[in-house]
This record gives sequence, C-alpha cells and structure tokens, in this order.
Amino acid sequence: MPDLDIMSPDAIADPQGYFANLRATRPVHWDPRYRSWLITSHRHVIAALRDERFSSNRIEPYITKKLSGPDADPLVRQAFEVLSGWMVFKEEPAHHRLRMLCSLAFTPASIAALRTRVEVLCDSLIDAASARPAFDLLRTIANPLTSTVIAEMLGVPVEDRPRFERWTLDVQPLVSTGLDDPNRYEGIARGMDSLVRYFAGQIERYRAEPADNLISALVRANADQDRLSDAELMATCTLLLFGGQETTANLIANSVLALLRHPEQRALLCGGQVDIKTALEEFMRYEGPGKTVIRVAREDFEFGGQRLRAGQRVFLMLSVANRDPEAFEEPERLKLDRGAVRHVGFGLGSHFCLGAPLARLEAGAAIPRIVERFPNLRLATEALQWLPFISTRGLREMNVVAG
Repeated sequence: MPDLDIMSPDAIADPQGYFANLRATRPVHWDPRYRSWLITSHRHVIAALRDERFSSNRIEPYITKKLSGPDADPLVRQAFEVLSGWMVFKEEPAHHRLRMLCSLAFTPASIAALRTRVEVLCDSLIDAASARPAFDLLRTIANPLTSTVIAEMLGVPVEDRPRFERWTLDVQPLVSTGLDDPNRYEGIARGMDSLVRYFAGQIERYRAEPADNLISALVRANADQDRLSDAELMATCTLLLFGGQETTANLIANSVLALLRHPEQRALLCGGQVDIKTALEEFMRYEGPGKTVIRVAREDFEFGGQRLRAGQRVFLMLSVANRDPEAFEEPERLKLDRGAVRHVGFGLGSHFCLGAPLARLEAGAAIPRIVERFPNLRLATEALQWLPFISTRGLREMNVVAG
C-alpha cells in the first residue's frame, strides 16, 4: 500500500475505516514512510501484547541514539528521561517492581472511596454547564472532572490546578505521539521542566509533612524494604497526572459522542435497560481513548508471516483491532448490550492499565449523568477535529447544544 499514511487527515479522522482493508489483507505490515510495523488485527494485537519479544522500552534507546550528544538540549533530554521512568515503558523485572509499589498507593479501596466525591463533582460541573445554551463538553465537564480528581488524589492545592491543566496541554504531544526529530520538542520540554520542578517541591513537602494523598502514599510505599527513588517518584507522579486526566476525559467525550450518533443506544442506557458497567466496555471497544501502543522488536523473529528485525518500531493499533470482524459481530455498530467484550482498550497482561478502575469510576459517573441531564443534547457541528496523535484517540473540542 504505497499511499498509506498513518498521519494523514483520513487516518486521523477514521482510523478504523482507513485501516480496515489493511487489517483484512495484511495485518502485519511494514510502513516504509514511518519505518515501523503496523499490527492491526485483533488476533495479532493480542498475541503481540502477550509476546515478550515486543519490548515496551522504547524511550531509553531513543535517548541513547538521539539525545546523548553534546548538542542535545538538556531540557529535551530531561523530558525523555522522565518518560523513561514511567512503568509503562519498563521491562520486567523493573516494570513489576514499579507496578507493585504503585499499587500499594492505588488500591481498590482507595478508588472506591472516591465514588461520592466523583459523583458530587460531576453534578456540580453539569449544573454549571446547564446554565449555558451551548458549551464544549471536554472543556466544561470532562477535562475539569478528571483533572480535579487526579489533582486532589495527588494532593495538589486548588490554586495550582490551572497550572496543571496548562502543563498537561504543553506536554501532551510528547506523550501521545510517536518519537521523531528532537528539535520539535523544545517548547514541550520547557513545559515538562516546569512540571518536574513543581512535583519536586510537592514531593519534598509531603515527605516532610505527610498527608492523605497519593504523593504521600507513594513516598511511604514500601515492599520488602524497597522504596521508590526520587526519580521514580517524579516519573510516577507525571504518569499518574497524564494517565488520570487526558485518557479518561477522552473516554467520556468519545462515549457521549457515540451515544449522540446512536440514539437508540442512548435510549437503552437512559432507560436502564443496559448497565453502565456493561456499556463502558463497549464504549472502550467502539471508540476508546487509546488508539495505538508502541513496542520495539527485542530481537529478530517471525511474527504473522513477517520477519521483524531487532530495534524496529511496532505500532499495535488497538482501535483498529477493536473493530475486527473476526473478533466481533457487527463491529461497526455500537451495541451497549453486547455482553462480554474482549477489547484491548486497556491493554492486556502485565501492562494492563493500572488506572482502569479509576477510569471506569469517573466515566461511569459522568456519561449517564450527562445524557440524562441533557435529554436533547446534540452536536453543534458534525465537523469534528480529532487530535493528530498516533497514540491518542480524542477530540480537539466537542461543542454541543444543550437543547
């Protein structure tokens, strides 16, 4: 497919449709434009997620290759070094160690305890939105909900939260896009530097005066006399910020959009004929916020009838796999009562999303409240713009009319 371009407007607007033919004819495909393998079928994506020959450690090799010379911008290098500490970019046993320590501060009980606060916050944001005839659902409800919850969990003071939202927007392209020329990251790196400096102060503050928040819990997390280092604390705080904010906000907006375009499914949800827990899994399958995860071939090996070489980049295209007709009946239809949905929206295996319970809690509170509170909600325009990122499936904005 010589004209294939994974960053073309058509691919960004409708990745499931754009890659459907490739998924059917060549599910493991070498893309010479981006010098990467594209894996698109459900079967092959699941196999790759479970295959240890696909490495999640894609940041450290990039630092070594692109950012080790004397001309490298130190702020760009710092930004990538912070990313390299994220557990999602670690291999075993480092990944298991970090995940175990973080899970001590991110327990099911601690997530369940947030339910009332999340529901109250949802109601207050929706109340404020209801005073307007039209609004941007992302900016007015979804983003404030998720950013406030993760900020409160981390222990960020109220007055500092607008800075968090700005830093998140500054750094988002670095987190959500495939690696490329480091020169384009200079502005992003300055945002990461501000975020790093801020978290360094908060870590020291809560180390000296512990409080009931995630930073304090991470500082004291201890398993067999093992603790997170300062660099690991910094990496984990930034990971939780991005994982707990942007991804879930996109899940909320994408799900409401799907309901606006499928009024019969909206009626099922609002009428109580489908449980929100069941519906959420279908939302994740149909238009989840995670579009692609990136891996690197650890060695030369055969996969899906193709020969992969050590060091080659691999795009596991979750959104395309989640519409595979070999895995799902009528995959292009939103069916909230589909039942057990074996989607890959939260990943799989040891790298299954640690924040999935929080995402389910927030989205499970927000989505039904939005569609029930605004029974005549509709899009202000069908001319939607999707973010031009490889990893993220989200809208730039979602302007709606309340009724």
